[in-house]
Amino acid sequence: MSEALAAVETAGTDTSVPAASGARQFWRRLRAQRAALVAAAVVALLVLVALAAPLLTALEGQDPTTYHPALIDSARGGVPIGSFGGASADHWLGVEPQTGRDMFARLVHGARVSLGVSLGAALVQVVLGVVMGVAAGLGNRWADLILSRITDIFLSMPLMIMALALLAVVPDSVPRPVLVALVIALVSGWSTTAKTVRAQTLALKSLDYVSASRLSGWSTWRTAVRELLPGLAAPVITFTALLIPQNISAEAALSFLGVGVKPPTPSWGQMLTSADVWYQAAPQYLLLPALALFTTVFALTVLGDGVRVALDPRAASRLRVGTGRKRENRAETAVPGPGAAVETAVPGRDATAETAVPRPDATAERAVPGPGAAAAAKEDRA
Repeated sequence: MSEALAAVETAGTDTSVPAASGARQFWRRLRAQRAALVAAAVVALLVLVALAAPLLTALEGQDPTTYHPALIDSARGGVPIGSFGGASADHWLGVEPQTGRDMFARLVHGARVSLGVSLGAALVQVVLGVVMGVAAGLGNRWADLILSRITDIFLSMPLMIMALALLAVVPDSVPRPVLVALVIALVSGWSTTAKTVRAQTLALKSLDYVSASRLSGWSTWRTAVRELLPGLAAPVITFTALLIPQNISAEAALSFLGVGVKPPTPSWGQMLTSADVWYQAAPQYLLLPALALFTTVFALTVLGDGVRVALDPRAASRLRVGTGRKRENRAETAVPGPGAAVETAVPGRDATAETAVPRPDATAERAVPGPGAAAAAKEDRA
């Protein structure tokens, strides 16, 4: 018996086939979503274009700030000369109305500004939200109350009104992209992240391994870094992926309102600011930055949703359960189950017993007549 138990324990703890790690499971679930893969490819291409903007403009032989007055028709109000906005071998996407600046150069350099502002703002939002959420979740009652009320105040602030007020009073000597990123990060986004991180921290704090680390004398900082942050990775990554498209839209809206990135620095929102009066004479000046914004925001949103599904084990388990049920239904329809074959070929024990051996009551009744029956037979013979 002891040898059998030892064999079972050895088989149950066999580690010859390692289990898939969390990162491997995440990539497997993400690869199962084709829309997320296409969105990831689009985002990677946009990031590559933004990083290689100086090389691409040098390959074209243009830059985003040089004016080309000879390529616009001043008699018609500054409309580009030629078809498709003056597109040619020297200017791949045409030129800008009134100024003649190269559209391709401004688009790729505008991608650097828009993506840089959104990524910088998302980084500040995540760091601030994680610090505030963990501090509120691990702190005492008063610390939790104060930090939660501060988070609620920032959560109730309207982004556009506060951003307009802050950007209007800051001098122009401050680098505008950095200022826009800080305003977007501090006014919105981090408060929602802090709320989520606080709720997750309160749930993790009640687990045994976190309680054991605190009872063993670990400091709050060490407990947060060693025990809580690994458990907070999935919701934080999900929020980061969903914050980036929101920040891009916020930067474009602020630049469109005239308080964002200032000329001559190119930005997609800034290009849309002056394009609203040219949608009939030069429609490409409006459509190109609008299409770039739409593609970027849509791809990042789809990718963020795919990351959320890949990091959510409950969603993955629901998908596996649904797939398994479909497979079982197809198997039952195509091939009858083994139970049906056994029941058809071999009758059950109850049926065999009833057929071969009569019940004892019935046997006794047929074999041994009762005393009343014997007396009645004697009377009939007499």
